Amino acid sequence: MQKLLIKGKKNLSGIISISGSKNAALPILAASILAKKVKLTNVPLVKDIFTMLELLKFIGISAKINKKKKFIQLENNNKKINTLAPYKLVKTMRAGVLVLGPLLTKYKKAKVSLPGGCAIGTRPVDIHLFALKKFGAKIKIKDGYIIAEAKKGLIGNNIRFPSISVGATENALIAACGAEGETVLTNCAIEPEILDLISFIKKLGILIQVNGRKISINGINKVKKKISHKIIFDRIEACTYLIAGALIGKKIVIRNILPDIIKNEIQILKKIGAKITVKKNDIIILKSKNLKNISVTTKPYPGFPTDLQAQLMVLMTQTKGVSKIKENIFENRFMHVPELKRMGAKIEIQNKIAYIFGPSKLTGAEVMATDLRASVSLVLAGLIADNRTIVNRIYHLDRGYEFLENKLKKCKAIIKRI
Repeated sequence: MQKLLIKGKKNLSGIISISGSKNAALPILAASILAKKVKLTNVPLVKDIFTMLELLKFIGISAKINKKKKFIQLENNNKKINTLAPYKLVKTMRAGVLVLGPLLTKYKKAKVSLPGGCAIGTRPVDIHLFALKKFGAKIKIKDGYIIAEAKKGLIGNNIRFPSISVGATENALIAACGAEGETVLTNCAIEPEILDLISFIKKLGILIQVNGRKISINGINKVKKKISHKIIFDRIEACTYLIAGALIGKKIVIRNILPDIIKNEIQILKKIGAKITVKKNDIIILKSKNLKNISVTTKPYPGFPTDLQAQLMVLMTQTKGVSKIKENIFENRFMHVPELKRMGAKIEIQNKIAYIFGPSKLTGAEVMATDLRASVSLVLAGLIADNRTIVNRIYHLDRGYEFLENKLKKCKAIIKRI
Protein backbone atom coordinates (compact mmCIF):
# COMPACT_ATOMS: atom_id res chain seq x y z
CA MET A 1 0.00 0.00 0.00
CA GLN A 2 1.46 3.35 -1.08
CA LYS A 3 2.40 6.12 1.35
CA LEU A 4 3.43 9.75 1.01
CA LEU A 5 6.74 10.95 2.39
CA ILE A 6 6.93 14.69 3.08
CA LYS A 7 9.89 16.77 4.22
CA GLY A 8 8.55 19.88 5.89
CA LYS A 9 9.60 23.51 6.25
CA LYS A 10 10.16 24.07 2.52
CA ASN A 11 8.63 27.36 1.33
CA LEU A 12 6.29 26.86 -1.61
CA SER A 13 6.22 29.03 -4.72
CA GLY A 14 4.73 28.47 -8.14
CA ILE A 15 1.53 28.12 -10.13
CA ILE A 16 -1.19 25.55 -9.40
CA SER A 17 -3.89 24.91 -12.01
CA ILE A 18 -7.10 23.72 -10.39
CA SER A 19 -8.76 20.59 -11.76
CA GLY A 20 -12.41 20.01 -12.57
CA SER A 21 -14.68 19.19 -9.67
CA LYS A 22 -15.14 15.52 -8.78
CA ASN A 23 -18.31 16.43 -6.88
CA ALA A 24 -19.74 18.08 -10.00
CA ALA A 25 -18.57 15.44 -12.47
CA LEU A 26 -20.04 12.44 -10.60
CA PRO A 27 -23.72 13.48 -10.63
CA ILE A 28 -23.35 14.72 -14.22
CA LEU A 29 -21.94 11.33 -15.24
CA ALA A 30 -24.96 9.70 -13.58
CA ALA A 31 -27.34 12.10 -15.37
CA SER A 32 -25.67 11.18 -18.68
CA ILE A 33 -27.69 7.94 -18.57
CA LEU A 34 -30.63 10.09 -19.77
CA ALA A 35 -28.87 11.24 -22.96
CA LYS A 36 -27.70 9.44 -26.10
CA LYS A 37 -24.30 11.09 -26.64
CA VAL A 38 -22.42 13.22 -24.12
CA LYS A 39 -18.97 14.81 -24.16
CA LEU A 40 -17.64 16.08 -20.83
CA THR A 41 -14.48 18.19 -20.61
CA ASN A 42 -12.32 19.33 -17.67
CA VAL A 43 -12.94 15.98 -15.98
CA PRO A 44 -10.58 15.24 -13.06
CA LEU A 45 -8.59 12.02 -13.40
CA VAL A 46 -9.30 10.66 -9.92
CA LYS A 47 -10.27 7.24 -8.60
CA ASP A 48 -13.97 8.04 -8.02
CA ILE A 49 -14.37 9.12 -11.66
CA PHE A 50 -12.85 5.87 -12.93
CA THR A 51 -15.12 3.90 -10.58
CA MET A 52 -18.20 5.75 -11.86
CA LEU A 53 -17.15 5.03 -15.46
CA GLU A 54 -16.84 1.33 -14.61
CA LEU A 55 -20.35 1.47 -13.14
CA LEU A 56 -21.75 3.16 -16.26
CA LYS A 57 -20.08 0.52 -18.45
CA PHE A 58 -21.61 -2.21 -16.30
CA ILE A 59 -25.03 -0.59 -16.81
CA GLY A 60 -24.46 -0.63 -20.58
CA ILE A 61 -23.21 2.88 -21.35
CA SER A 62 -20.24 3.13 -23.70
CA ALA A 63 -17.57 5.27 -21.99
CA LYS A 64 -14.26 6.43 -23.45
CA ILE A 65 -11.80 8.68 -21.64
CA ASN A 66 -9.01 10.78 -23.14
CA LYS A 67 -6.60 11.15 -20.23
CA LYS A 68 -4.31 13.55 -22.07
CA LYS A 69 -7.07 16.05 -22.94
CA LYS A 70 -9.24 15.21 -19.91
CA PHE A 71 -12.51 14.55 -21.66
CA ILE A 72 -15.00 11.71 -21.55
CA GLN A 73 -17.33 10.55 -24.33
CA LEU A 74 -20.44 8.62 -23.36
CA GLU A 75 -22.98 6.89 -25.57
CA ASN A 76 -26.24 5.20 -24.59
CA ASN A 77 -27.77 3.12 -27.37
CA ASN A 78 -30.41 1.63 -25.03
CA LYS A 79 -29.14 -1.83 -25.91
CA LYS A 80 -28.63 -4.42 -23.16
CA ILE A 81 -29.13 -1.89 -20.37
CA ASN A 82 -28.56 -3.36 -16.93
CA THR A 83 -30.46 -1.55 -14.18
CA LEU A 84 -28.24 -3.06 -11.48
CA ALA A 85 -25.49 -1.14 -9.65
CA PRO A 86 -23.54 -3.87 -7.82
CA TYR A 87 -21.87 -3.72 -4.43
CA LYS A 88 -18.37 -4.22 -5.86
CA LEU A 89 -18.63 -0.90 -7.75
CA VAL A 90 -20.61 1.16 -5.24
CA LYS A 91 -18.87 0.09 -2.01
CA THR A 92 -15.95 2.55 -2.30
CA MET A 93 -17.87 5.51 -3.71
CA ARG A 94 -20.93 7.12 -2.19
CA ALA A 95 -21.87 8.77 -5.51
CA GLY A 96 -22.81 5.35 -6.90
CA VAL A 97 -26.28 5.83 -5.42
CA LEU A 98 -26.80 8.70 -7.90
CA VAL A 99 -27.58 6.24 -10.71
CA LEU A 100 -30.80 5.38 -8.84
CA GLY A 101 -32.70 8.47 -10.06
CA PRO A 102 -31.77 8.27 -13.77
CA LEU A 103 -32.30 4.50 -14.01
CA LEU A 104 -35.68 4.75 -12.31
CA THR A 105 -36.92 7.68 -14.39
CA LYS A 106 -35.72 6.28 -17.73
CA TYR A 107 -36.09 2.50 -17.32
CA LYS A 108 -38.72 2.41 -14.53
CA LYS A 109 -36.66 0.18 -12.27
CA ALA A 110 -33.31 0.04 -10.48
CA LYS A 111 -31.42 -2.14 -8.05
CA VAL A 112 -28.59 -0.21 -6.42
CA SER A 113 -26.25 -1.31 -3.66
CA LEU A 114 -26.25 0.80 -0.53
CA PRO A 115 -23.24 3.12 -0.91
CA GLY A 116 -19.80 3.32 0.69
CA GLY A 117 -17.29 6.19 0.55
CA CYS A 118 -15.55 7.99 3.41
CA ALA A 119 -16.14 6.83 6.98
CA ILE A 120 -17.22 10.23 8.27
CA GLY A 121 -20.65 9.40 9.60
CA THR A 122 -23.79 7.44 8.83
CA ARG A 123 -24.94 9.60 5.88
CA PRO A 124 -28.13 7.54 5.33
CA VAL A 125 -29.91 7.48 1.97
CA ASP A 126 -33.27 7.99 3.69
CA ILE A 127 -33.78 11.44 2.14
CA HIS A 128 -33.00 10.09 -1.35
CA LEU A 129 -35.64 7.39 -0.92
CA PHE A 130 -38.12 9.81 0.66
CA ALA A 131 -37.94 12.00 -2.46
CA LEU A 132 -38.15 9.14 -4.96
CA LYS A 133 -41.20 7.70 -3.18
CA LYS A 134 -42.89 11.10 -3.62
CA PHE A 135 -42.57 10.55 -7.40
CA GLY A 136 -44.60 7.35 -6.97
CA ALA A 137 -41.75 4.84 -6.88
CA LYS A 138 -42.14 1.63 -4.88
CA ILE A 139 -38.94 1.10 -2.89
CA LYS A 140 -37.65 -1.55 -0.52
CA ILE A 141 -34.25 -2.42 0.92
CA LYS A 142 -33.24 -6.07 0.78
CA ASP A 143 -29.88 -7.81 1.21
CA GLY A 144 -27.97 -4.51 1.16
CA TYR A 145 -29.64 -3.26 -2.02
CA ILE A 146 -32.17 -0.52 -2.78
CA ILE A 147 -34.81 -2.07 -5.05
CA ALA A 148 -36.97 0.55 -6.76
CA GLU A 149 -39.75 0.28 -9.31
CA ALA A 150 -42.18 2.62 -11.06
CA LYS A 151 -44.09 0.49 -13.57
CA LYS A 152 -46.10 3.43 -14.95
CA GLY A 153 -43.23 5.88 -14.73
CA LEU A 154 -42.53 8.66 -12.25
CA ILE A 155 -45.05 11.45 -11.66
CA GLY A 156 -43.99 15.02 -10.86
CA ASN A 157 -44.79 16.27 -7.37
CA ASN A 158 -44.14 19.00 -4.81
CA ILE A 159 -41.33 17.68 -2.63
CA ARG A 160 -39.86 19.41 0.40
CA PHE A 161 -36.67 17.84 1.73
CA PRO A 162 -36.82 17.36 5.52
CA SER A 163 -33.21 18.56 5.71
CA ILE A 164 -30.74 19.92 3.18
CA SER A 165 -28.97 17.08 1.37
CA VAL A 166 -26.66 17.45 -1.63
CA GLY A 167 -26.99 13.85 -2.83
CA ALA A 168 -30.77 13.70 -2.37
CA THR A 169 -31.19 16.99 -4.24
CA GLU A 170 -29.11 15.61 -7.12
CA ASN A 171 -30.99 12.29 -7.27
CA ALA A 172 -34.39 14.01 -7.19
CA LEU A 173 -33.31 16.57 -9.81
CA ILE A 174 -32.26 13.84 -12.24
CA ALA A 175 -35.36 11.75 -11.52
CA ALA A 176 -37.60 14.76 -12.19
CA CYS A 177 -36.19 15.06 -15.72
CA GLY A 178 -38.20 12.07 -16.91
CA ALA A 179 -41.16 12.41 -14.56
CA GLU A 180 -44.55 13.33 -16.00
CA GLY A 181 -45.51 16.97 -15.39
CA GLU A 182 -43.89 19.55 -13.13
CA THR A 183 -41.80 18.83 -10.06
CA VAL A 184 -41.13 21.50 -7.44
CA LEU A 185 -38.30 20.75 -5.00
CA THR A 186 -37.92 22.92 -1.90
CA ASN A 187 -35.31 23.13 0.87
CA CYS A 188 -32.75 22.06 -1.76
CA ALA A 189 -28.99 22.12 -1.53
CA ILE A 190 -27.66 24.86 -3.83
CA GLU A 191 -23.95 24.03 -3.95
CA PRO A 192 -22.10 25.22 -7.10
CA GLU A 193 -21.82 21.58 -8.13
CA ILE A 194 -25.62 21.29 -8.13
CA LEU A 195 -25.90 24.44 -10.22
CA ASP A 196 -23.43 22.83 -12.64
CA LEU A 197 -25.67 19.75 -12.78
CA ILE A 198 -28.64 22.03 -13.52
CA SER A 199 -26.64 23.69 -16.32
CA PHE A 200 -26.00 20.23 -17.80
CA ILE A 201 -29.67 19.22 -17.48
CA LYS A 202 -30.78 22.39 -19.25
CA LYS A 203 -28.61 21.38 -22.21
CA LEU A 204 -30.70 18.21 -22.43
CA GLY A 205 -33.64 20.47 -23.28
CA ILE A 206 -35.32 20.34 -19.89
CA LEU A 207 -36.85 23.48 -18.39
CA ILE A 208 -35.57 24.27 -14.91
CA GLN A 209 -36.01 27.35 -12.74
CA VAL A 210 -34.02 28.05 -9.59
CA ASN A 211 -35.24 30.47 -6.94
CA GLY A 212 -33.13 30.29 -3.80
CA ARG A 213 -33.60 26.79 -2.36
CA LYS A 214 -36.59 26.13 -4.61
CA ILE A 215 -36.10 24.31 -7.93
CA SER A 216 -38.86 23.70 -10.51
CA ILE A 217 -38.42 21.06 -13.23
CA ASN A 218 -40.67 20.22 -16.19
CA GLY A 219 -40.06 16.60 -17.10
CA ILE A 220 -39.95 15.41 -20.72
CA ASN A 221 -39.77 12.02 -22.45
CA LYS A 222 -37.22 12.90 -25.11
CA VAL A 223 -33.99 14.82 -24.49
CA LYS A 224 -31.48 16.23 -26.95
CA LYS A 225 -29.44 13.48 -28.55
CA LYS A 226 -25.99 15.06 -28.38
CA ILE A 227 -24.59 17.54 -25.85
CA SER A 228 -21.25 18.69 -24.46
CA HIS A 229 -20.44 20.24 -21.10
CA LYS A 230 -17.39 21.58 -19.26
CA ILE A 231 -17.13 20.56 -15.59
CA ILE A 232 -16.81 23.42 -13.10
CA PHE A 233 -13.55 23.88 -11.17
CA ASP A 234 -12.98 22.10 -7.86
CA ARG A 235 -13.57 24.72 -5.18
CA ILE A 236 -12.39 22.40 -2.37
CA GLU A 237 -9.11 21.71 -4.15
CA ALA A 238 -8.65 25.44 -4.78
CA CYS A 239 -9.20 26.31 -1.12
CA THR A 240 -6.92 23.45 0.01
CA TYR A 241 -4.05 24.99 -1.93
CA LEU A 242 -4.95 28.48 -0.67
CA ILE A 243 -4.56 27.12 2.86
CA ALA A 244 -1.21 25.57 1.87
CA GLY A 245 -0.15 28.99 0.60
CA ALA A 246 -1.19 30.69 3.85
CA LEU A 247 0.77 28.08 5.83
CA ILE A 248 4.05 27.97 3.95
CA GLY A 249 3.73 29.66 0.57
CA LYS A 250 6.27 32.22 -0.50
CA LYS A 251 4.04 33.05 -3.47
CA ILE A 252 1.46 30.69 -4.95
CA VAL A 253 -0.82 31.49 -7.87
CA ILE A 254 -4.08 29.52 -8.04
CA ARG A 255 -5.38 29.34 -11.63
CA ASN A 256 -8.47 28.20 -13.59
CA ILE A 257 -11.04 29.20 -10.99
CA LEU A 258 -14.03 31.50 -10.50
CA PRO A 259 -13.15 33.43 -7.33
CA ASP A 260 -16.72 34.59 -6.73
CA ILE A 261 -17.78 31.01 -5.97
CA ILE A 262 -15.32 30.81 -3.06
CA LYS A 263 -15.63 34.42 -1.88
CA ASN A 264 -16.85 33.39 1.59
CA GLU A 265 -13.89 31.05 2.10
CA ILE A 266 -11.54 33.79 0.90
CA GLN A 267 -13.04 36.19 3.44
CA ILE A 268 -12.49 33.68 6.25
CA LEU A 269 -8.85 33.21 5.22
CA LYS A 270 -8.37 36.98 5.08
CA LYS A 271 -9.93 37.31 8.53
CA ILE A 272 -7.34 34.84 9.84
CA GLY A 273 -4.65 37.01 8.27
CA ALA A 274 -3.92 35.37 4.92
CA LYS A 275 -2.40 37.67 2.31
CA ILE A 276 -4.65 37.14 -0.71
CA THR A 277 -5.00 39.06 -3.98
CA VAL A 278 -8.01 38.16 -6.14
CA LYS A 279 -7.94 38.56 -9.93
CA LYS A 280 -10.42 37.56 -12.64
CA ASN A 281 -9.60 33.82 -12.83
CA ASP A 282 -6.60 33.68 -10.49
CA ILE A 283 -5.80 34.14 -6.83
CA ILE A 284 -2.35 35.01 -5.47
CA ILE A 285 -1.51 34.02 -1.91
CA LEU A 286 1.64 34.87 0.03
CA LYS A 287 2.98 33.30 3.21
CA SER A 288 1.03 34.85 6.03
CA LYS A 289 2.36 35.83 9.45
CA ASN A 290 0.64 36.86 12.70
CA LEU A 291 -2.36 34.63 12.04
CA LYS A 292 -5.42 35.38 14.19
CA ASN A 293 -7.75 32.89 15.87
CA ILE A 294 -11.26 32.53 14.51
CA SER A 295 -14.50 30.59 15.05
CA VAL A 296 -16.12 28.73 12.15
CA THR A 297 -19.25 26.58 11.81
CA THR A 298 -19.71 24.18 8.90
CA LYS A 299 -22.96 24.71 7.00
CA PRO A 300 -24.51 23.93 3.60
CA TYR A 301 -23.42 26.26 0.80
CA PRO A 302 -22.99 29.24 0.87
CA GLY A 303 -21.80 28.48 4.42
CA PHE A 304 -18.34 27.13 5.23
CA PRO A 305 -17.99 23.64 3.68
CA THR A 306 -17.46 20.59 5.84
CA ASP A 307 -15.03 19.38 3.15
CA LEU A 308 -12.62 22.17 4.19
CA GLN A 309 -12.91 21.70 7.93
CA ALA A 310 -9.86 19.44 8.35
CA GLN A 311 -7.63 21.65 6.17
CA LEU A 312 -8.66 24.83 8.01
CA MET A 313 -7.91 23.12 11.32
CA VAL A 314 -4.26 22.73 10.28
CA LEU A 315 -4.09 26.47 9.58
CA MET A 316 -5.69 27.11 12.99
CA THR A 317 -2.82 25.25 14.69
CA GLN A 318 -0.63 28.16 13.59
CA THR A 319 -2.91 30.98 14.78
CA LYS A 320 -2.43 32.84 18.04
CA GLY A 321 -4.93 31.93 20.75
CA VAL A 322 -7.90 29.56 20.70
CA SER A 323 -9.74 28.85 17.43
CA LYS A 324 -12.98 26.93 17.24
CA ILE A 325 -14.69 24.75 14.62
CA LYS A 326 -18.24 23.52 15.05
CA GLU A 327 -19.05 20.57 12.75
CA ASN A 328 -22.75 20.67 11.87
CA ILE A 329 -22.86 18.41 8.79
CA PHE A 330 -21.33 15.05 9.76
CA GLU A 331 -21.17 13.56 13.24
CA ASN A 332 -17.85 11.74 12.77
CA ARG A 333 -15.64 14.23 11.00
CA PHE A 334 -12.92 14.85 13.58
CA MET A 335 -11.11 11.57 12.87
CA HIS A 336 -8.01 13.49 11.74
CA VAL A 337 -7.61 15.12 15.15
CA PRO A 338 -5.75 12.22 16.86
CA GLU A 339 -3.29 12.17 13.94
CA LEU A 340 -2.68 15.94 14.13
CA LYS A 341 -2.16 15.59 17.89
CA ARG A 342 0.51 12.97 17.20
CA MET A 343 2.34 15.70 15.30
CA GLY A 344 2.10 18.13 18.22
CA ALA A 345 -1.19 19.94 17.60
CA LYS A 346 -3.09 20.99 20.72
CA ILE A 347 -6.75 20.20 20.05
CA GLU A 348 -9.67 19.33 22.32
CA ILE A 349 -13.03 17.94 21.19
CA GLN A 350 -16.25 18.61 23.06
CA ASN A 351 -19.32 17.18 21.32
CA LYS A 352 -19.48 18.83 17.88
CA ILE A 353 -16.84 21.48 18.64
CA ALA A 354 -13.06 21.35 18.20
CA TYR A 355 -10.95 23.83 20.15
CA ILE A 356 -7.54 24.46 18.58
CA PHE A 357 -4.84 26.05 20.76
CA GLY A 358 -2.10 27.82 18.85
CA PRO A 359 0.42 28.41 17.68
CA SER A 360 1.75 24.83 17.89
CA LYS A 361 5.08 23.57 16.65
CA LEU A 362 4.36 20.48 14.54
CA THR A 363 6.86 17.64 14.24
CA GLY A 364 6.88 14.99 11.53
CA ALA A 365 5.42 11.59 12.40
CA GLU A 366 3.91 8.54 10.76
CA VAL A 367 0.17 9.15 10.48
CA MET A 368 -2.86 7.45 8.96
CA ALA A 369 -5.49 8.96 6.68
CA THR A 370 -9.09 8.11 7.60
CA ASP A 371 -10.97 9.84 4.78
CA LEU A 372 -10.41 12.01 1.72
CA ARG A 373 -10.23 15.45 3.35
CA ALA A 374 -8.52 14.18 6.51
CA SER A 375 -5.75 12.75 4.34
CA VAL A 376 -5.00 16.08 2.69
CA SER A 377 -5.00 17.83 6.08
CA LEU A 378 -2.18 15.51 7.14
CA VAL A 379 -0.27 16.46 3.97
CA LEU A 380 -0.68 20.14 4.87
CA ALA A 381 0.54 19.43 8.40
CA GLY A 382 3.53 17.58 6.96
CA LEU A 383 4.46 20.59 4.83
CA ILE A 384 4.93 22.79 7.93
CA ALA A 385 6.27 20.15 10.33
CA ASP A 386 9.87 19.62 11.35
CA ASN A 387 11.56 16.54 9.90
CA ARG A 388 9.72 13.89 7.88
CA THR A 389 6.06 12.95 7.82
CA ILE A 390 4.72 9.70 6.38
CA VAL A 391 1.02 9.58 5.46
CA ASN A 392 -0.45 6.08 5.23
CA ARG A 393 -3.59 4.95 3.36
CA ILE A 394 -3.31 7.58 0.64
CA TYR A 395 -5.83 5.75 -1.53
CA HIS A 396 -8.24 8.18 0.12
CA LEU A 397 -6.33 11.06 -1.51
CA ASP A 398 -6.45 9.40 -4.91
CA ARG A 399 -10.25 9.33 -4.75
CA GLY A 400 -10.49 13.12 -4.95
CA TYR A 401 -7.21 15.00 -5.54
CA GLU A 402 -5.78 14.94 -9.05
CA PHE A 403 -1.96 14.82 -9.21
CA LEU A 404 -1.62 16.26 -5.69
CA GLU A 405 2.06 15.46 -5.15
CA ASN A 406 2.97 16.61 -8.69
CA LYS A 407 1.24 19.95 -8.16
CA LEU A 408 3.03 20.44 -4.85
CA LYS A 409 6.38 19.36 -6.34
CA LYS A 410 6.01 22.06 -9.01
CA CYS A 411 5.81 24.51 -6.10
CA LYS A 412 9.10 23.12 -4.68
CA ALA A 413 7.56 20.88 -2.01
CA ILE A 414 9.63 17.83 -1.07
CA ILE A 415 7.04 15.05 -1.37
CA LYS A 416 7.03 11.59 -2.94
CA ARG A 417 5.22 8.25 -2.95
CA ILE A 418 6.94 5.35 -1.28
